[in-house]
Amino acid sequence: MSETGDDTGTDGPSATTGSDETDSPGGTETADDTRSDETAGEDHYAFWADEVADAVEARDPEEPVVIKGGISPSGVPHLGNVNEIMRGYFVAEVLRERGWEVRQVFTTDDRDPLRKLPRKLADLDGKIVDLGDVNAGALGKNLGHAYTEIPDPFGCCDSYGEHFSTLIAESAELLDAPIDVVSTTDLYESGRMDDVVEHVLENRDRAREVLSEYQDKVDEDYVPFNPFCSECGKVTETVTAVRVEDREVDYRCTDIEAGNRTIEGCDHEGTATFREGKLPWRFEWPAQWQVLGVDFEPFGKDHAEGSWPSGVDIAENVLDIEPPEPMVYEWFTLDGEPFSSSEGNIVLVHDVLETLEPEVLRFFFAKDPNKARDFSVERLDQLVDEFDRVERLYYGEESGTEREERRAERVYPFLSSLADVPSAALAASGVFDVGDTDEAATLAADFDHNDPEDRRRRREFVDGEFESRVRLPYTFAAVLGMFDDEGARAATARKEGHVADDDPEWAVEDAFGRVALASEWADRTDNEYNYTVSRATLPEVDVDEATAAALDDLADFVADGADGEAIQGEIYESAKRHDVEIGEFFGIGYRLFFGEEEGPQLGYFLGDLDRAFVVERLRRQR
Repeated sequence: MSETGDDTGTDGPSATTGSDETDSPGGTETADDTRSDETAGEDHYAFWADEVADAVEARDPEEPVVIKGGISPSGVPHLGNVNEIMRGYFVAEVLRERGWEVRQVFTTDDRDPLRKLPRKLADLDGKIVDLGDVNAGALGKNLGHAYTEIPDPFGCCDSYGEHFSTLIAESAELLDAPIDVVSTTDLYESGRMDDVVEHVLENRDRAREVLSEYQDKVDEDYVPFNPFCSECGKVTETVTAVRVEDREVDYRCTDIEAGNRTIEGCDHEGTATFREGKLPWRFEWPAQWQVLGVDFEPFGKDHAEGSWPSGVDIAENVLDIEPPEPMVYEWFTLDGEPFSSSEGNIVLVHDVLETLEPEVLRFFFAKDPNKARDFSVERLDQLVDEFDRVERLYYGEESGTEREERRAERVYPFLSSLADVPSAALAASGVFDVGDTDEAATLAADFDHNDPEDRRRRREFVDGEFESRVRLPYTFAAVLGMFDDEGARAATARKEGHVADDDPEWAVEDAFGRVALASEWADRTDNEYNYTVSRATLPEVDVDEATAAALDDLADFVADGADGEAIQGEIYESAKRHDVEIGEFFGIGYRLFFGEEEGPQLGYFLGDLDRAFVVERLRRQR
């Protein structure tokens, strides 16, 4: 949950946080999805969402159980913001599994006033742009106005607030997390907030007393309502009279402080109804709990230390309601630095899914929310490797510790979405009673997370037909992406044993989809896989007699089955034996395989290619 004005912002911690050692595949035991390592034995949950679901059930909620998240449209809705959606999603799925109907809502606090200009924005395709690339005047002229009253700087939506809400809804849809996006502006303008605003203003002395425990600026003139000026449209904090029975207030449009700057009021005096203003954030958050009937809400640790305690106090002692079950999550960092819309250190779900399958990204969010972790674009291969291992553990294709196997068994089914799998696989499974891939695609699109039968069939598919899926290792897929010959990609994958003759056609086709993802990753990070291997034609490379002999020696060494590390060492030895300058010898190798003067660590790279091709290329035969 984000907020504006009162407390900390939405961009995360000021200190960087390193990635967990437990995230490294092949490293220490991956026990990071348990809520506490102090509890042992069979009673210890393998998935944190189970423990949270217990706490929600203990409230004896009415159906539908309401899970909430929220954000203010103050910047780009980046991957860190999606935390609240996905943490809530996993708890929702566990509750649905237990037989509960669940509604997951996500409020966009678009009634908030714009207090500063963001440096970065994003279009509806998720492309991040600088403020100067759009109609910045649409924002610059509207400081102090509600986001839903500000023109969309992209010109595609009715307002900037709607543009932002559309982006967050798309992020959830891309991860198949069914949320109802609720506009705070709509809550006020529809009258759904009238009763709670009336209650707060009717009890404003008590409200003032409670809030004064948390904010120094609360004085005897403080009124917990902020009207919007009918003359200039800006929010004001100066209420001069309250008429609860008429559901309206009088105001004067005065200056408001926004960080280091002052947004000037126009000094207009007027009257506003309860639908023409808003509660201050500290009251608005618990008011949303009441109006929406919220049972559970996750939020970042900044709110645990700031607005959550005041929210609980206001809920219990002003609104006379029970606050929802909370869950505090740690922040993410991005490549070791805090997510920051203002500094441009952001990445959107749209962007990430050009390098990862959705199920891999869901896996990242399924990790223990109590641990700070880094989303490293540079090391996406490690995240994919960890997901692949969990998948193999689930299907019994690999053994792990008891804890790892329990974790895989519990978590993996929640990572799958029918929207992600090939329609041909759904049609082939026989689970869904569809005649062709078009019907299967429609079925996946119409999946109802609250329908027990839909969920049962999804699980049957995951445990049945989908066991035949094929996964190319991520870095191997990146290597295949370097080939300029698709036929060679397929031949190499089969030769290396990653694809078998009896694999279903849908599984093979789906597996090669990872090649494009890994290639995009290589291109964005400009890593050692960001080259093109010229397989179709032999580059024209002239070599003298000594160099030819050294290349033939190296070819013989590779033919004997050496790995990448050994090949790297042999490159030096072959050059030395034939008195070839080592830099020149590497240059010849790069020209032979890439047609360029430089490239990745050659020996390690050659170890990833199919041996027959490497041998023939070193011998200048093809």
